Amino acid sequence: MPELARNADRTNDFAIKFANVNGTGSASANALIMKAIFRMGIPVAGKNYFPSNIQGLPTWYEVRVTRDGYAARSGRIDILVAMNAETYQRDVREVISGGYLIYDSTWPRSMLLQREDITVIGVPLAKMVNETFDGVRNRILLKNIAYAGVIAALIDVDLNVIDALLKESYAKKPKLLDSNTKALRLGYDYAKANLSCPLPLKVTHLDKTAGHIMIDGNTAAGLGCVYAGATVGAWYPITPSTSLMDAFKSFCERFRVDAETGERNYAVIQAEDELSAIGMVLGASWNGARAFTPTSGPGISLMNEFIGLAYYAEVPAVIFDVARVGPSTGMPTRTQQSDILMCAYASHGDTRHVVLFPANPEECFYMAVQAFDLAERLQTPVFVLSDLDIGMNDWMCKDLKWDDAYRPDRGKVLSAEELNKLDKFYRYVDRDEDAIPYRTLPGVNPKGAYFTRGSGHNQYGGYTEDSADYQFVLDRLTRKFTTATRYVPKPVTLGRGNCEVGIISLGSCDGAVREALDVLSRQKIDVDYLRVKAFPFTSEVEAFLRDHKLIFVVEQNRDAQLRSLLTIETAVEKSKLESILSYSGFPMSADPIVNGIRAKLAETPRLSVIK
Repeated sequence: MPELARNADRTNDFAIKFANVNGTGSASANALIMKAIFRMGIPVAGKNYFPSNIQGLPTWYEVRVTRDGYAARSGRIDILVAMNAETYQRDVREVISGGYLIYDSTWPRSMLLQREDITVIGVPLAKMVNETFDGVRNRILLKNIAYAGVIAALIDVDLNVIDALLKESYAKKPKLLDSNTKALRLGYDYAKANLSCPLPLKVTHLDKTAGHIMIDGNTAAGLGCVYAGATVGAWYPITPSTSLMDAFKSFCERFRVDAETGERNYAVIQAEDELSAIGMVLGASWNGARAFTPTSGPGISLMNEFIGLAYYAEVPAVIFDVARVGPSTGMPTRTQQSDILMCAYASHGDTRHVVLFPANPEECFYMAVQAFDLAERLQTPVFVLSDLDIGMNDWMCKDLKWDDAYRPDRGKVLSAEELNKLDKFYRYVDRDEDAIPYRTLPGVNPKGAYFTRGSGHNQYGGYTEDSADYQFVLDRLTRKFTTATRYVPKPVTLGRGNCEVGIISLGSCDGAVREALDVLSRQKIDVDYLRVKAFPFTSEVEAFLRDHKLIFVVEQNRDAQLRSLLTIETAVEKSKLESILSYSGFPMSADPIVNGIRAKLAETPRLSVIK
């Protein structure tokens, strides 16, 4: 037997990868295993790697079983369920030495599966299912449930937990419940009778998931928009952001429909393109609604003209960018953090925008609320920059909490009574010296009428091409961006705080960085960590940059966009910043961070990082 299986204690600490064909219904079976492990009290992380076509291409689903509660990819595959003969050659290479590969042995095993350092397990799945069930499509679907039963037996998943999940899924469909239960038992009983169960890689009940849920970022963000008081959503469908609007619409149908009249207190509009979508959002926001649009990188590109209008005319708007791989169409179903600079400086001319960086679905929920408050407080577009990994993958997060005392921060909106007390209303006058003017809503009071201009205007809202008047307004917008640092979320810091070496990162890199910190700590390497949660950067970011001699900037793009933003917007010496980059399209693991830091520190022995 391989060395890993003989010696290592890997209970509740391994990764399974399922290799399937897109469109065969495998996602339900894969998720069934992950959810069952979660229900057993064991932390899990799920990553779905799917093609951008509808059906027929390879797809993979990775489940990390992690007793330590890590959120990042493992970086290694211990068990691979190979259900796609077209990818056998690739799949077998991914299994670590000492690992396991399970395949459908209905057909003779390909020579491609031969490796002396892993255990190959054949199960005649198609044969068993074909002999038990009728219908081609039905057999394809139920073969997935059968291999879920095999895995359940091999890693010792509690069958009662899986049965409960199936009953929840098919409570109103007894025929489906019966066939899925039968298929599950088919695989489970075969494994118990013919294979050595359980493997050394197995699960056992823990109590580490209480108070947690499994949720994806787009669902969490959609729910956050409802709780924030958003009533208008406009969008053009684009992967991977469409499910955010789907979630918002679903929650609105539950919570925003009058029970007596059936009247809907919301509007969801599919526009003809992204430019139209952001235009609708600006119109609704100008009228006083809380409005938003979800999109991805190509959509942001198309929205740039209206984003500049919102910035200059000072119209609130919330934009969710669920980033994917670029440039151009890129790889629409892979993840990347390549929109950082585009969001920070979107549109032509001199612009700076508020950008929030959630690290997980939990923060997508809370930052959705913060984004609307910031947009109205600052009267400007606000971006929530997520990515495909956060948006479309299932994450284990703490239960979402809500404060019923919350009231939306509408910012400086003058009422009819307040307008009546003014001799005259001027839209862009800075009365409070915080660079944020007062605004009005249409129809409130004739005194509050003004022209909303995307062309040159003075502080009184009048058209101008006078250089001094133009610069006066533009300089106030610069000061308003400085004011924003009072309101944006502060960064998160970990570590002693006095190390010579630091890490700065953002967004979905957080799980990989936190795991890397644990690995480095076990290797007696001490590093401080700061996670940026917003742009503009706050004083805490400046202090961290100043107080560390060497800073590793960890991000998921080719061109080191966060590093560039830090050098542009702070006083940091560029030579202090060392990039660790991941841009394969797959979520980041801890390995490149650990390896990158160790390699650099070996070159700079003068730094005292050893405990």
